Amino acid sequence: MSVATGFYGLIILLVLLALRVPVALALVSVSLGGMTMMFGWNTAIGMLSSTPYEFIAKWTLSAVPMFLLMGFVCYHAGLTNGLFNAAKVVFRWLPGGVAISSIFASSGFAAVSGSSVACSAAMGRIAIPEMVKGGYKPSFACGTIAAGGTIGALIPPSILMIVYGVFAQVSITQVFLGGITIGLLTAVSYCIVILVVSWLRPDIVPREAVGAREVSPRQALLEIWPVLALGVLVFGGLFSGFFTATEAGAVGAAGAILIGLVLRRLNGRAMKAALLETLSTTSALLIIGVGASMFTMFLSLSGVAGYITGAVSGWDPTYLELMLVVVLIYLFLGLFMEPFGAMLVTLPVLLPIFELYDVSLIWFGVLLVKLLEIGMITPPVGMNIFVIKGVAGQYASLMDIFRGVSTFLVADILVVALVIFYPQIVLVLTSG
Repeated sequence: MSVATGFYGLIILLVLLALRVPVALALVSVSLGGMTMMFGWNTAIGMLSSTPYEFIAKWTLSAVPMFLLMGFVCYHAGLTNGLFNAAKVVFRWLPGGVAISSIFASSGFAAVSGSSVACSAAMGRIAIPEMVKGGYKPSFACGTIAAGGTIGALIPPSILMIVYGVFAQVSITQVFLGGITIGLLTAVSYCIVILVVSWLRPDIVPREAVGAREVSPRQALLEIWPVLALGVLVFGGLFSGFFTATEAGAVGAAGAILIGLVLRRLNGRAMKAALLETLSTTSALLIIGVGASMFTMFLSLSGVAGYITGAVSGWDPTYLELMLVVVLIYLFLGLFMEPFGAMLVTLPVLLPIFELYDVSLIWFGVLLVKLLEIGMITPPVGMNIFVIKGVAGQYASLMDIFRGVSTFLVADILVVALVIFYPQIVLVLTSG
């Protein structure tokens, strides 16, 4: 009966999510209903009263608001505004150089944001108008920024990776190290796409002449030194073992505020906006996390997680068969679920399976975030697409943006295949 109740709960949850019921509400409702059926109302209410305290009290989770605050302060204080100009100094001479510059600028912004949505919004306002003015097809310009935004959740400090590390009980620092390699690999693959399109279709991506520089290398360096300084401070300390992830987040937030004040770019209005966005985003994530913790407990007590693990063990799939199923699951969920919901709903089922097959949970976490970010640029949900529509809707329709990003999905699938066939790509920095 308990296993059947667990499966019914899983099915009902997927239906609710497909109907666009808020993720946290769906998780809590199904968990409460399932626990009531199995153990009675008092037990269910006991879980509801204790789980929020137990989850939110996890010290590691305090890294989430700290890194979010660092990113929002950098954004509202304008500390990241020079990234695009600096990237153009290096890459403008290439065919499709402005688009390539936007990809690497997105990578730089990722190092202080941890969010693909924030990355898309920031780069969209800066880069899309310039690309359209330079002769890029508007749909491709918008698609480039939407795809580049996904790097925001791959390169540390990724909020998705922090939450994964908490739930999977693995080193967040190690997951961050794996994220660096897949983030850079994704950026390079996108640049190759731009070069190929420029070669095949110069009407879509013009082959810019070198031309005169808008800013000198010295001026570009002066514009981006705050981001470079924060990166060295936070990640130098984190990867050398001097800071924990939580301490690195606090140091990064304090450093961003200090730099903003010293440069006189952080006024009261900008600080208020950064704090409000940090509180809003953190609250949303923690509410979903509480619901996911309740759902994990429900699945565990119902026996569903163990049943599925046993079924997979009986099936005895090969490594490639198992990974194909996992990839298809996340590509499907990405069609109608946002990344945090998709991750937290599936981890209770998949983590025991990967532990059974002795698959590195560091590697799986990095691959998982990559798969979730593909969902950020696929219809019908594709949150990055809607963000770009919001900041640059005058240039392209929603369908045009989806068409513009489709070429980059090919690169994403190739990156996923490389990571699956050659796991050491992700683990190369973590094994040192």
